[in-house]
Amino acid sequence: MADKRDYYEVLGVNKGASEEEIKKAYKKMAKKYHPDLHPDDPDSAEKFKEVNEAASVLTDADKRSRYDQFGHAGVDGNMGGGFGGFNGGFEDFGGFGGFSDIFDTLFGGGGGGGRRQNPNAPQRGADIESEVEIAFEEAAFGVEKEIVVTRRDECTTCHGTGAAAGSSRVTCSTCRGSGQIRTVQSTPLGQMQSVRACPDCGGEGTVVEHPCTACHGNGFVKKKHTIKVGIPAGMDDGNTLRVGGEGHCGKKGGPCGDLYVRVYVRPHELFERVNNDIYADEEITFAQAALGDTIQVPTLDGDVSFQIPAGTQNGAVFRLKGKGIPHLRGKGRGDHRIKVRIVVPADLNEEQRELLRAFDASLGNKNYDKTVKKTGKTHRGFFEKMKEAFKS
Repeated sequence: MADKRDYYEVLGVNKGASEEEIKKAYKKMAKKYHPDLHPDDPDSAEKFKEVNEAASVLTDADKRSRYDQFGHAGVDGNMGGGFGGFNGGFEDFGGFGGFSDIFDTLFGGGGGGGRRQNPNAPQRGADIESEVEIAFEEAAFGVEKEIVVTRRDECTTCHGTGAAAGSSRVTCSTCRGSGQIRTVQSTPLGQMQSVRACPDCGGEGTVVEHPCTACHGNGFVKKKHTIKVGIPAGMDDGNTLRVGGEGHCGKKGGPCGDLYVRVYVRPHELFERVNNDIYADEEITFAQAALGDTIQVPTLDGDVSFQIPAGTQNGAVFRLKGKGIPHLRGKGRGDHRIKVRIVVPADLNEEQRELLRAFDASLGNKNYDKTVKKTGKTHRGFFEKMKEAFKS
């Protein structure tokens, strides 16, 4: 754990970075080190794993809080559920089983009574992480995408044994089939017997004498797979989708790992998403704002007719109920909110200017009741104000 880099350093962000900044940094670094994008870089897989580990902590509010307070010890599951020692106190040492495990850690094998995982037991395959970019509308209504991943499959030639056809695994001569090497060390506490996995057979007790030519004795081969992933309606940018059983193949008959797909949504040219609501600007003329008008508003469902009320002010927001983003794995939808922006006409000719001056002069306080009530100031026409300004 002491060799781990600081998670903020891994993603290249400051400690006070926002969640959005962390997500952007993760996307950048994930692309930089993704093994599928850099097949010639032997270090990319390890760096990609480091980036994902950092992102999984810093995008989780609870984990990030513990990491900021206690460092790696606060989020490392091997420390007994986070910072605080051995997770539960000394009662976990009942029967001395827990104590032997800790002794193993301190002395490289303990007193011979520690529990150790059986290397020949079925082992679950590792998970795979990937990403996909989708359109705004696809995120709203759902879509099926094909994702290409490289994963470890069981060798079909040797069926995972690693041995060539006509041969089989043989008993390891180093550990004589036990899978363990026992050594005795002299310590200040006396002689301590330690047990470690056999380095030649990896603790399995058997070795491959004649390796399979297809997998070179590994029992597994790397293959590219095209996987169809159903993205549900309502997915947001940065959400992660789990596809069960599409990760690396397990060992000794163990189940496959899972595929985790991080979804990125391309920005829309008109719409902006806030939770499940959609916000969009709508330009109208001064006449439409003053007199009211029926306009066509673009939504996810196509154009919708909307009545602009007479006297609408610049910046007013109106709601189209149920025209927003569907709730993820739930019922109902958010709203579509229209923010009105009044466009001021330009390049007026002289006749238009005179008409506008006459119109402005004809207005009084009653035409600006809202403004007068709010500010307490009497309304004066624009051109009247300009004349007074030039006189002074």
